[in-house]
Amino acid sequence: MNYSIRGQQIEVTEALREYVDKKLSRLDKYFDAPLTSDGNVTLSVVRGLHVVEVTIPLTGVVLRAEDRSDDMYASMDAVVDKLERQIRKHKTKINRKFRQEGSLKTLFVENTAGNGNVATIEDTDDDLELVRTKRFNLKPMDVEEAILQMNMVGHNFFVFSNIDTQEINVVYKRNDGKYGLIEKE
Repeated sequence: MNYSIRGQQIEVTEALREYVDKKLSRLDKYFDAPLTSDGNVTLSVVRGLHVVEVTIPLTGVVLRAEDRSDDMYASMDAVVDKLERQIRKHKTKINRKFRQEGSLKTLFVENTAGNGNVATIEDTDDDLELVRTKRFNLKPMDVEEAILQMNMVGHNFFVFSNIDTQEINVVYKRNDGKYGLIEKE
């Protein structure tokens, strides 16, 4: 798989680029065929913390992990561990749901031990732990104002009360640079 590695407020050195490639190559063993999509790796420094974000688009699923720590290499290690957990979790879910041939389960390779027996990997739901809850008042605003607010706070989504419909909506930034709106049916 090819990865687009870019830095924000940090220069991506050749040593760092090689470390990222080496760590992310660990994920190749989970896939049967070489992936055709390109993954994105963003390395940045925010308030003294080294942040690593990795996004890997696959057929029917997007793998994404982020980690912040005092060391860029430790953040990269943690992100790869998170991605491996996600892959194992999705593989288990796919194998449980789709037993027919030609489904998403063919995307992942079975882990086999040297004797030909399938090695089972138990996946715990540790990554489903809720660690933070935020409460806030939703100011009624129109969609354009919500997009401006989202850009001001630097997020890629924003929850607001739509002044026109009196409903709770979400605006989000799309990969193509445009914006989307999520409304209740």
